[in-house]
Amino acid sequence: MSFRFMRLIVFFDLPTETSSDQKAYRQFHNFLVREGFVMMQKSVYAKLALNGSTIRLVQAHLQSNVPAKGVVQVMVITEKQFADIVYLAGESRSEVVDSTDKFLLI
Repeated sequence: MSFRFMRLIVFFDLPTETSSDQKAYRQFHNFLVREGFVMMQKSVYAKLALNGSTIRLVQAHLQSNVPAKGVVQVMVITEKQFADIVYLAGESRSEVVDSTDKFLLI
């Protein structure tokens, strides 16, 4: 098995008009965070994946946790394409953990 690092980028637009909509939004947001997605912008999250098999697994897991209402989209790009993102306004944030420790409390 070869490793080709890729990124999954999840874009979502979920309604928050009713209390049940807000609950579904919170549950989906918390699911993304638990799964290791990192916020790029509001309603845009990214996750690093090792290869195509991992991508398919994460997409299937996402599919089973998508709220009934709203729009959720997934885009897969290579790590090189992700690194080439140009910031026109604002600053990039690096949340990369570069440590050999087995347990790291952030």
